[in-house]
Amino acid sequence: MKYLYLTILLSLILSCSQTFPPKPYGPIPSDRQIKHHKMEFYGFIHFGINTFIDKEWSDGSTDPDKFNPSNLDCEQWVKIAKKAGMKGLILTAKHHDGFCLWPSDYTNYSVESSNWRDGKGDVVRELAEACQKHGLKMGLYLSPWDRHHPEYGNQKYITYYRNQLQELLTEYGPLFEVWFDGANGGDGYYGGANETRKIDRETYYGWDKTWQMVRELQPQACIFSDAGPDLRWVGNEEGFAGKTNWCLLNREQMYPGYPQYKQLQFGHKNGNHWVPAEVDVSIRPGWFYHSSEDNKVKSIPELLKIYYNSVGRNSSLLLNIPVDKRGLIHPNDRDTLLKFASALEKCFSQPVKINNEISATNIRGKSSRYSPDNLVDSDFQTYWAAEDKIEQASININLKRAKKIDKILLQEYIPLGQRIQQFNIEARINNEWQEITKGTTIGYKRILKFPEIQTSQIRINIKKSKACPVISEIQFYNLPDKYSFSG
Repeated sequence: MKYLYLTILLSLILSCSQTFPPKPYGPIPSDRQIKHHKMEFYGFIHFGINTFIDKEWSDGSTDPDKFNPSNLDCEQWVKIAKKAGMKGLILTAKHHDGFCLWPSDYTNYSVESSNWRDGKGDVVRELAEACQKHGLKMGLYLSPWDRHHPEYGNQKYITYYRNQLQELLTEYGPLFEVWFDGANGGDGYYGGANETRKIDRETYYGWDKTWQMVRELQPQACIFSDAGPDLRWVGNEEGFAGKTNWCLLNREQMYPGYPQYKQLQFGHKNGNHWVPAEVDVSIRPGWFYHSSEDNKVKSIPELLKIYYNSVGRNSSLLLNIPVDKRGLIHPNDRDTLLKFASALEKCFSQPVKINNEISATNIRGKSSRYSPDNLVDSDFQTYWAAEDKIEQASININLKRAKKIDKILLQEYIPLGQRIQQFNIEARINNEWQEITKGTTIGYKRILKFPEIQTSQIRINIKKSKACPVISEIQFYNLPDKYSFSG
């Protein structure tokens, strides 16, 4: 009996001394959203009948025989994307013109009615097989607006749309993202009617039912639209998120085509759903290929700026690559993508060594489980945390000797929510503390770039947090002098 009492007593002592992790605060990401956050950078492929008629948006009346790539090679797309550091590709399976890149059972306005591969081709399948072969994830975009279909604007079209969506969700393997946009309603061919049709963007599509179909058929796929439910548009196509960028959104008031889209740059501080931003931007001025833009591919400095303003501002980056009339990525785009990958590697491949000389003004339960040493172990699953009700704290890093720094990377441990609202970073320069940069939100990842400094001591001050701060990673970088990214 005395052993039973001793066992109970020991259990009580251990339970009293155990330091429990912080409770999640506010909305938190799903497992599929966390996996998506970790992808960070992936590609958009705009390719279709528009490619062959030199237009961004065609009206749905173009002859299917216009689609005729001379040397389509989806493996080329995938290999280049992978070398560029992309983790996946999203294909425009159907754009607003209604032309389908797969042989749909529900329309003859598709590759099946073209001369390409004698009407037996399937771009979606070729890309799916190439992605699977080379270890890249695949996503699909199915435009809700269809300027070709005669029934667009009534309920028959919604049935048609969902039938096509079911084909894509069930016949091409696992998808990491299904992409819906807000360009809906307007003038079009509409089976020869040649008229303008307007719809109620909020109610016409019955989005809840469509999204439920995705959930059932592709449970690991994140759903993108202005309203999420998993990922939101960032509110522009220029390549940047807001400096303040919450992963939170009051999504019940949103829908694809929501007119007050500028707020999507920032999210909602007190949003009730986890809906992080995705930045979509094209490597050229247009989204589809135009030979007149062959010399207008964005420069490496422009792409780096986009990276810092997207991935570096708590967003994922969806970079569009317009495939040309041959069915290949143009050499100018290819070369730029590979140079961009090289530039990113040079910027971030070698973090400044910290050697675990790190301390914090508060450590949760004074436990090693929440030690600031976790901030520099390159493991997202470990983190430093403060005590409950501690909403301000400082992290001190001693580099032992002066080192050059021009960037800092911060990550919150988002499985417990997004918390930090305001912070600054100071460096010990000329024997005094000087502020070198500051910010508001952090989220999954925040990268702050500043003029190069040389210092041996850095201090990160969490000035305002919704709940006790929980940070998983801190890294410092400096670009060696010999590297230049001009042109």
